[in-house]
Amino acid sequence: MRIAGKGLVDRSETVGFRFDGRDYTGFRGDTLASALLASGVRIFGRSFKYHRPRGVMTTGSEEPNALVTVGRGARQVPNVRATVQEIHTGLDARGQNCWPGLGFDLMEVNDLFAPFFGAGFYYKTFMWPKAFWESLYEPLIRRAAGLGALSGKSNDEPYEKAWAFCDLLVIGAGPAGLMAALVAARGGADVILADEDHRMGGRLLLETHQIAGQPGAGWAAGVIEELASLPNVRLMPRTTVTGAYDGGTFGALERVGLHVANPSDALPRECFWRIVAKRAVLASGAQERQIAFANNDRPGIMTAGAVRGYLNRWGVAAGQSVTIFANNDNAHRTARDLAAAGVRIAALIDVREDVAVPGGFPVHAGCRVIDTAGRRGLREVVIADRDGRLSRIASDCLAVSGGWNPALHLACHMNGRPAWREEIAAFVPKPGMVPGLSVAGAANGAFSTQACLAEGAAAAEAALEALGTRVARTDLPQAEDGATRIRAYWEVPEPRHRAWLDFANDVTTKDVRLAAQENFASVEHMKRYTTQGMAPDQGKNSSVAALAVLADATGRAIAETGTTTFRPPYAPVSIAAMGAGGQGAGFAPQRRTTSDRAARERAAPMIEAGLWYRAAWFPRPGETTWREACDREVTMVRERVGVADVSTLGKIDIQGRDAARFLDLVYTNTFSTLKPGRVRYGLMLREDGMVMDDGTTACLGAGHYLMTTTTAAAGQVMRHLDFVQQAHCPGWDVRAISVTEHWAQFAVAGPLARELLNSLLEAPIDGAALPFLSCGTVRIMGVEARLFRISFSGELGYEIAVPARFGASLWRDLVARAESLGGGAYGMEALNVLRIEKGFITHAEIHGRVTAFDIGLQGMVSAKKDCIGKGASTRPGLSGPEREQLVGLRPIPGGRAIAAGAHLFDEGAQAVSAEDRGYVTSVCWSPTLRTYLGLGFLKDGRARIGGRVRLVDHLRKTEVLCEVTHPVFLDPEGGRARA
Repeated sequence: MRIAGKGLVDRSETVGFRFDGRDYTGFRGDTLASALLASGVRIFGRSFKYHRPRGVMTTGSEEPNALVTVGRGARQVPNVRATVQEIHTGLDARGQNCWPGLGFDLMEVNDLFAPFFGAGFYYKTFMWPKAFWESLYEPLIRRAAGLGALSGKSNDEPYEKAWAFCDLLVIGAGPAGLMAALVAARGGADVILADEDHRMGGRLLLETHQIAGQPGAGWAAGVIEELASLPNVRLMPRTTVTGAYDGGTFGALERVGLHVANPSDALPRECFWRIVAKRAVLASGAQERQIAFANNDRPGIMTAGAVRGYLNRWGVAAGQSVTIFANNDNAHRTARDLAAAGVRIAALIDVREDVAVPGGFPVHAGCRVIDTAGRRGLREVVIADRDGRLSRIASDCLAVSGGWNPALHLACHMNGRPAWREEIAAFVPKPGMVPGLSVAGAANGAFSTQACLAEGAAAAEAALEALGTRVARTDLPQAEDGATRIRAYWEVPEPRHRAWLDFANDVTTKDVRLAAQENFASVEHMKRYTTQGMAPDQGKNSSVAALAVLADATGRAIAETGTTTFRPPYAPVSIAAMGAGGQGAGFAPQRRTTSDRAARERAAPMIEAGLWYRAAWFPRPGETTWREACDREVTMVRERVGVADVSTLGKIDIQGRDAARFLDLVYTNTFSTLKPGRVRYGLMLREDGMVMDDGTTACLGAGHYLMTTTTAAAGQVMRHLDFVQQAHCPGWDVRAISVTEHWAQFAVAGPLARELLNSLLEAPIDGAALPFLSCGTVRIMGVEARLFRISFSGELGYEIAVPARFGASLWRDLVARAESLGGGAYGMEALNVLRIEKGFITHAEIHGRVTAFDIGLQGMVSAKKDCIGKGASTRPGLSGPEREQLVGLRPIPGGRAIAAGAHLFDEGAQAVSAEDRGYVTSVCWSPTLRTYLGLGFLKDGRARIGGRVRLVDHLRKTEVLCEVTHPVFLDPEGGRARA
């Protein structure tokens, strides 16, 4: 019911919505939970396993019970917390995990079979007949258990992703977070303040505390108004920071359109942010925990902080006759606030004997709640005094407080483990668990408002000092500073019925003790055996209490028992938000080069190469087939000059004092001896010893390198470098970043390549100034460019790179100059022919199943150093005559066509798998040598050069006799490229 004169909602604006097929109204500022509580709704959902009626328990994202499905059809969203969902016109929500409805759920029959459904029951039952598990037992269990469900339809709603950068990220907008943001912002730092609530203020909105002589909510509003006026501050309400990652990167989920009535199709529903911060302050507050006692899951049993929060922020009394059960002083505020608002306090029950709470309501010191009554809603509480005498109290709301757990999850996301503090009976973060992150306020175990303000200011001042910014002392406002006493009390001993720990997954104290009894004594084993903490709430309310029960069952201290591993995300994240932009055509983005428009203007057909679209060939008038264009382009490169767009090759910028060491580790050959201005070809292995990629790396300066990868493996190599740096050399001074899209790069190849470039460059070059496998900086019409003397065609060749914004202009200019010299543009088909003639490999050859030995590059694996994959490459069977080795293939006679994918057999042998000796990877018609050419792998192939094999293509039903040759068909000495 609503309480007059209480709350921060706007009572002048009513909002209509639907829940479970019925119409309700609330006020602007209400959540679904507060509006339904005000309307007298008690059952919000059904429990995971037993389908017991459940009501709302908390006010925030830690809510384990009040999970609902919002929307209909393809746009329905399951497992939405009613405590977070803002009401709006048109909101249509319903209960879940029930049939036919919340009020009457046939699956509630599961509760009658509870003795058979204890922890791990599925490991011990349904074992026979074996075939029944997949066909009968598992489908039935999955149908009976669970939470919400997706519609199974394609959802076309828009989602977004975004990046943000700042000096200081403040996570949480309670008193500590607001103070930290204010101090940092006044100090001139670029600040982002993120909070999961739609209204910033944290617990100041839920309490009656005074700060600087005014209500806490009013003080918070004033601070937020000042922050909003500053140009160096970004406020991000409705934004949950979900994870902490390397390099000061944080994931965050912003609810953009989920609170809007009739959102436009252009408005994203959610946005997933990647925030990179130089420093961060975690001020995420604390979450209240329950005490385990018999039947402590009935609708109407809530946390004490939530009961007074609904009163003070939303003006809602959770019951007409409220009982409080606690082990700490903080819960006494609930009794005082409710009594002051005119709500009847049936009793305040405290397990401690030395408490005296004035207020005109009954206080039962040294007592405990041992049971409750009321299936569809609490109606009675049973208590026992210190002598075991029982009494019954009529009550429709029980406010329980077992203490507070600091919300330290993000501080543990890099596998740090928190420390136990006995005086507050809670785990707190240790300093330095996440580099650059400090923890302040209740998240750090400081539970008074004054302490939160002080820690928030101190954390901001430390961040400013680390950023090199002058720190100006800030006067702290005066606020409540009372110490909170607590007695650790986790469960009422020997409950007469089930006592719940994890409400979201229906885990009881008995389940945890059973796990210990069956020797699942490790906290990680207990978690998986019982599913404790594995529900959508990730055990935010229950994990510490469950650890305490496990510690008691195993005879250990809580600190010795330890915690489970904290992993991101902190709160559930929609896959659609993380994969924003990946729907429809965005699933495989069409990446185009800067020359794309010019190539299409020349009617060049496009083919997919990796993630890019590249020109296949450039037809000219009179050419009726692709072969005519391809042959012309190959001849053009061999005799005159050609230009090709090679921007799609992966480009990775690597810098740092240890960059050379790093390259030695990831490449088989040595790069630490590479001098500035020089380029070297390199070979890279996977950890299993197989070839991953090849390419060139240029030394641009001391500790500065540019690695080039194949188009197909650019992403794979970048991931590999990240992994190697993090897993094998985390302490090295080296960083790598992809700059593929930053540069437009063009190959200029052919005998006239130097002449073409000299007509363009401000300072001409010659063979001595820029020898083969060298690089340097040049200028073109006032633009600084990079010039590499490398060749993938075997001819005199260069690759010139300019910032991508100049790519289109440079391409047109290069092609025009080439045409004036009798050359022109060439595409992928000609490029493929040119590289086959020279025996250069691509991923057609290094397809993931070949070693350096197989492709004849075993000499590039240095004997003087180690590298990734070197040890694995020496395993038996990865070298020797039994391996299929790279060879060239020339048909006899030369005019016979051959095709990739064909298999190789000895002369006279049957063309069956047992006689298979190899396969063909690449073929082309060579206009230079007037014959078909092929590359392939042949068992003991290098020893068979000069011999003959049968090429059999069962698919095309062709058979061709081929000569086995060296894979380099043209200019084996490399004189052309070095001209």
